[in-house]
Amino acid sequence: MGLLSLAIWLPILFGVILLVLGRDDQARTVRWVALIGASLSFLVTLPLWSRFDTTTANMQFVENVPWFERFNVNYHLGLDGISFWFVLLTAFITLIVVISAWEVITERVNQYMGAFLILSGLMIGVFCALDGVLFYTFFEATLIPMYLIIGIWGGPNRIYAAFKFFLYTLLGSLLMLIALVYLYTKSGGSFDILTWHKLPLSSLAQTLLFFGFFAAFAVKVPMWPVHTWLPDVHVEAPTGGSAVLAAIMLKLGAYGFLRFSIPIAPDAAREWAWLIIALSLIAVIYVGLVAMVQQDMKKLVAYSSVAHMGFVTLGFFIFNDLGVSGGLVQMIAHGFVSGAMFLCIGVLYDRVHSRQIADYGGVVNTMPTFAAFAILFAMANCGLPATAGFVGEWLVILGAVKYHFTLGLLAATALILGASYTLWMVKRVYLGPVGNDNVRALTDINAREFLMLGVLAVAVLWMGVYPKPFTDVMNVSVANFLKQVAVSKL
Repeated sequence: MGLLSLAIWLPILFGVILLVLGRDDQARTVRWVALIGASLSFLVTLPLWSRFDTTTANMQFVENVPWFERFNVNYHLGLDGISFWFVLLTAFITLIVVISAWEVITERVNQYMGAFLILSGLMIGVFCALDGVLFYTFFEATLIPMYLIIGIWGGPNRIYAAFKFFLYTLLGSLLMLIALVYLYTKSGGSFDILTWHKLPLSSLAQTLLFFGFFAAFAVKVPMWPVHTWLPDVHVEAPTGGSAVLAAIMLKLGAYGFLRFSIPIAPDAAREWAWLIIALSLIAVIYVGLVAMVQQDMKKLVAYSSVAHMGFVTLGFFIFNDLGVSGGLVQMIAHGFVSGAMFLCIGVLYDRVHSRQIADYGGVVNTMPTFAAFAILFAMANCGLPATAGFVGEWLVILGAVKYHFTLGLLAATALILGASYTLWMVKRVYLGPVGNDNVRALTDINAREFLMLGVLAVAVLWMGVYPKPFTDVMNVSVANFLKQVAVSKL
């Protein structure tokens, strides 16, 4: 079995084993099996890094075996510099989420842990798939475990949030399915994504395909104005669900733009780039203002995610090396930072059972170690230099200035808005005198929580101080991508 198959199916296998383990009186065993499964799943992705050749844009670790031979559907996997980091990020965040749920989840522990491990394998499958049907299968299958995670372990309105999440993302994907079938017939019966990249297409066909894919990926990112499902889902989802949703699942849509929309329909992508840029700027500015008035910490970070992902789509559609590289770096950084912020909110919620900003105040007095981590992640969310949050945003702003100065100026307002809503939350939750008796009774984080937040803090600082390993992997693939999409298919 190849490394990519191992990265996909090992967590799924452990997830199935956890579902079989069953009863809650075996919770201790279940937790250890989940931890071993998540740890092994992360470890098998590390050889990908050591063996990855950064000098070529070709697909690496390729596996290609027939699946449905009659329809020319193959089990075709591969990695390039664009998809590489998301495989490692998915396995890493899943391990953190398993640690975060260790003491918190007490009912149906096996199903909770199993759902996350299965979800991890499916998401890695999305990033590795080079066959249209395989991609669609993994892409849609991720909905099922996340739907269950929200619907079973979520808050009071969890059923509403789960349905909203499922319906929004499923409806968008139906248009993508039509686009995939059209490409299959147009290419003479091939579902190979790399073949589709070279397929000559008319202007009308490209436009229809572009918007077919846009329907699926814009909802998943989510872009304004189809972002309204995200805050509801984040508020109701359990902490681990919010962390995985923000850190990985939103990236599936942004990744889809780079693998499908732009290379398959480059002329339409350039023609409609103004629309995506406009929607991205609205997300960055308007949604940033919406975040500023939120009273619920989770809702604030959820709107912040929409604004940060607006940076990603902006970077992709200005079509220069700084923009695309910046968008990719921003996706990875957002994975670390937003995941960490949701886990911090989870730490407070486990103790006080409230996410309302007004119910806190002066947390730094009773939880100094935790507050240090939380403020570090908040600073990264603002885009403070020497944190992961700065690198991607800075590259996208540079790319936007290179494209058009006014665009760069508008994009840069995100840094001011990000600092405004994030620091205002920090001031009201963590700083000042102790707000009430609940805060006075708080105890600082234990060793498990310290490990979970400490590892993320190292990742955030490492990426901020020394981003070279992250950018080196993607540089050649980004250059090849831009060269490819600069050529007209008409």
